[in-house]
Amino acid sequence: MLKVGLTGGIGAGKSEVSRLLVASGAVLIDADKIAREVVEPGTAGLAKVLEAFGEEILAPDGTLDRPKLGSIVFADPEKLTALNAIVHPLVGARSAELEEAAPEDAVVIHDVPLLAENGLARLYDLVVVVDARPETQLDRLVRLRGMSEEDARARMAAQATREKRLEIADLVIDNDGPLEGLEQRVGDVWADLARRARAA
Repeated sequence: MLKVGLTGGIGAGKSEVSRLLVASGAVLIDADKIAREVVEPGTAGLAKVLEAFGEEILAPDGTLDRPKLGSIVFADPEKLTALNAIVHPLVGARSAELEEAAPEDAVVIHDVPLLAENGLARLYDLVVVVDARPETQLDRLVRLRGMSEEDARARMAAQATREKRLEIADLVIDNDGPLEGLEQRVGDVWADLARRARAA
């Protein structure tokens, strides 16, 4: 099994890269998706988040109001740290279960947005970084995700710098341009990962 950490700044196109890697045959463990699962209604995770942040972060249907919680924690580093202290151990435990269930010869892609921020590179055989210039990220967040420029800049500022991410990269996928060229670049990286998995 080859354990790969996949990361990239918000708006860099990491989701598209992980989709292409799965289409090529990778097993995906998506930390963001798991982070949503561990705070679904009725979970111990949601109970702990409510204890820390109060009932006002619930939507009328009883689910977590993620935009409201996001606007609180991304404006206050201490609150972000408190939230991460609740969610990250739960995500780690679930990720380990899913990895255990993967075939022995699999290329397992751990899609981890905060891999650089949390010093997690050592957990993987190698790290792949999806890279785009900050201007490109900002444009995508505002144009494609409908964020205000202020909100987009706050989200970007809460993450590691581009330089810090590139420092931990074993492989870099440049996603600064249009999506058309991305498929080829991901294909090249997949061929490399599959070769490494066979060698392992």
